[in-house]
Amino acid sequence: MQTVLIVIHLMVVLALVGVVLLQRSEGGGLGIGGGSGFMTARGAANALTRTTAILAVAFFATSLALSLLARYQEQPVNILDRLPTTEQGQTGGAGILDQLGPSETPAEQPAQPQVPSGQ
Repeated sequence: MQTVLIVIHLMVVLALVGVVLLQRSEGGGLGIGGGSGFMTARGAANALTRTTAILAVAFFATSLALSLLARYQEQPVNILDRLPTTEQGQTGGAGILDQLGPSETPAEQPAQPQVPSGQ
């Protein structure tokens, strides 16, 4: 369910970005204002405004649905509950970091500074 909502959300986002970029700027900020197209300026503005509003509502709806789905889908798991236990019910004598195991590569010793010889 979450994957389907994410795909729908991404398609709505891409469509919304495309529709916003198609709209004519008021001050000609991008330098591509004017020209004749398949629709009149007023008809294109009405269609793009309506399409932008519909896509904005779809964007908010999918955003809310995804956030609610993430909130109520599953409870978080405490990683300390997954530690192996001994017969006494404790996590053993070692600490949590000791149970993770040693690192694969040994730590390198820092180089000793060279003492300059006085001549």
